[in-house]
Amino acid sequence: MVEGARRHGTDMEIETNYVDSHGASYVGFGITRLLDFDLVARFKQINKMKLYVPGKGDEFSYPLLVPALTRPIRWDIIANNYDVMMKYATAIRLRTATTEALLRRFTSETTHPAYAAMLEVGRAQRTIFLARWLRDRDLQRETESGLNVVENYNGVNDYIKFGKRGELASNRREEQELGMLCLHILQSALGLINTLMIQDTLALPKWEDVLTDADRRGLTPLFHTNMTPYGEIQLRTDRRLDLTGLAPTST
Repeated sequence: MVEGARRHGTDMEIETNYVDSHGASYVGFGITRLLDFDLVARFKQINKMKLYVPGKGDEFSYPLLVPALTRPIRWDIIANNYDVMMKYATAIRLRTATTEALLRRFTSETTHPAYAAMLEVGRAQRTIFLARWLRDRDLQRETESGLNVVENYNGVNDYIKFGKRGELASNRREEQELGMLCLHILQSALGLINTLMIQDTLALPKWEDVLTDADRRGLTPLFHTNMTPYGEIQLRTDRRLDLTGLAPTST
């Protein structure tokens, strides 16, 4: 998720990234906060989430939230390892190291102080996000809208790669990369054709005052109703194969 946001290959400045429950880990919230963009998540079991309190004794300040509260954030861990965290965040930002390589190192060394500090930052950031999400209906709608775009993107991928059910069957990295590159080419071609079709349609006078700005923002080139992945099969009922005229075969 982080590598995709950092290496998207465009001129966009990423401010927000949308993920489902599997991408809303503590370390994910921590790294994205250090990289200065928001992680917006849709939680599958939000009723089981816990909110971390700012300091000792603060749980008594919110008596109605006591069942949902847990321990305080360990700010001392964050303060003591702030420089180390920023070193790793700078390495990701400058692309001198990948997020995957850093997390692999932390996974093999779970007691690493920088990893512990990132987890605490993530706990604080996820608590802030949960508090915002629960009270902000606009943020809830934004979350659903952003994730629908991602799901639509993945759905088109599955539709195009129908023969493999969207799966990478090979264990060889070269073949996986080739398969994904071919898939991206096909999807880019589909997106380009659909974009040109939408532009030609909207250029017609009868559509000039029909769509509002909100309608236009909702347009997407990621549709496949005009695509036939199996090709076209034309059944000619007025013609028959001359099977009786075939020469007998010898055995």
